[in-house]
Amino acid sequence: MKIIEAYNLTKKFGEITAVDDLSLEVEKGEVLGFLGPNGAGKTTTIRMLSGIIAPTSGYAWIADCRTDGEIERLHESIGLLTETPGFYEKLSARRNLEFFAGFYSGIDVKVKVEKYLKIMGLWDRRQSRVGTFSKGMKQRLALARALLHEPKVLFLDEPTAGLDPEAAQEVRELVKKLSNEGRTIFFSTHNLAEAEQLCHRIAVIRNKLLVIDSGQNLRHRFFRREVIIRLDNPGGTIAEAVRKLPCVEDLREETDRLILVLAEPDKNRPELVKAIVDAGGRILEVSEREHPLEEIYLKLMREEK
Repeated sequence: MKIIEAYNLTKKFGEITAVDDLSLEVEKGEVLGFLGPNGAGKTTTIRMLSGIIAPTSGYAWIADCRTDGEIERLHESIGLLTETPGFYEKLSARRNLEFFAGFYSGIDVKVKVEKYLKIMGLWDRRQSRVGTFSKGMKQRLALARALLHEPKVLFLDEPTAGLDPEAAQEVRELVKKLSNEGRTIFFSTHNLAEAEQLCHRIAVIRNKLLVIDSGQNLRHRFFRREVIIRLDNPGGTIAEAVRKLPCVEDLREETDRLILVLAEPDKNRPELVKAIVDAGGRILEVSEREHPLEEIYLKLMREEK
C-alpha cells in the first residue's frame, strides 16, 4: 500500500530550481533513505511533502491527503523532525511536550507525553529545563515531539547531523526501533553507511532524482558481481580450467585467489566449484565482493556532473 506518492514535484526560487520533476512512491512501513549533497533539494522536498511550502508545479499525496491543499489534515498524519528543532529552553522537557501535544485533537496528552519520554530515555529528566540538555538529548526530545500524535509518516531531516558518535548511535537505534514497529519513515541523511543500515530503499537526488532502489539492487545495477574463490593451492592449471567454462565472463588471478565475473552467479557457482575441484584445487572460501554504497554514490555524482 502506497502511503507517499509524489508526481513531478518541482520547486523554483526565482531562477534557481531546487527540486526538478521529482516523482517517487513509498510503501506503508518502508524506511526510505534520501541522499544527496548539500543544496541537492533534500530539505526542500521534505518541506513540500510536509506541507510547509507549496511546489511550483507537480503535486503529492501523503496518507490520502493532498499536501498542497489539506494542510491541517496532513499535519495530523505526519511527524516532522527538522535538522535544527526548536524548543522553549526555559521550560522542562515535559512541559515542552505538553505544549506541543495541545496542537493535536483527540489525544491523551498526559499519557502520550509519559509514553514517549520513557521510550526516548528522558523520563528521569522530565522536569529538567531543555536548555540544560545536550544536542543528542534534544534530538531524542524532538523525536518524542514528532511522535506524540502517532503519525502515519515520519519525516526525519538529517537526524544525526552534528551529533557525537554516541548520540548519533542512540538516534539510529531509536529509528531502528520505530522501523521494527512498522512506521513509515522518510529519512534524509548525508551518512551513506547510516542509510544502508537503516533503510529498505535508497533514493539519491541532485535536484533531480537520480536513482531509487535497495542497496543490494543498486550494487547489481552499477557493478558486475564478482565471485572470489580463495584457494589453498593456487596454480595456472586451475585458472586455465576455470577460464574454459562458458559461464566465466572475466577472470583475474591474485596471490591465493581467483576473482571472477559469471554470467549468472547464483546459478553458475556449483559448476565453477566442480571445475576447480576436478582440476585439483582445494577451496578455502567462496565469497562475493561487496561494493560499498559510497562507490555507487560517488559514481552517480561524477556522472551527474
